[in-house]
This record gives sequence, structure tokens and C-alpha cells, in this order.
Amino acid sequence: MSDRIRRLSRRNFLMTLGAGGTAAAATIVAQNVKPTAPTQGKSRRSASGYQESAHVRNYYRTTKV
Repeated sequence: MSDRIRRLSRRNFLMTLGAGGTAAAATIVAQNVKPTAPTQGKSRRSASGYQESAHVRNYYRTTKV
């Protein structure tokens, strides 16, 4: 083999080794992730729109001229 082919072959080997290591690490991490249960929040109807709360009333009170 010529020197150029040997260099390319070594480069391909190292690139494949790096890609394989990355894929293995991603697989291990993906297996360790625990799925989360969906949270039950407020219904969409009650969460949408304007809601006057204590801090909003305080803001309105402080902006009166």
C-alpha cells in the first residue's frame, strides 16, 4: 500500500471509532433517562384570557394619578 492509502485508511478507522463511541454513549444515556408523567394543570379554558390577580391590582393601584 502506498503511504497515501495507508493514511486515509487510518483516518477512516479513527473516524469510525469516534462515531461508534458517540453512538454507544448516546445509547447508554437514552436508556438511563426516566420518562416523566404528564402533569395535570389547569384546563385550557380557565388558563386563557385575562386574569386579574393581586399583583395586577397592586400595579393598577400604584399607577393611579
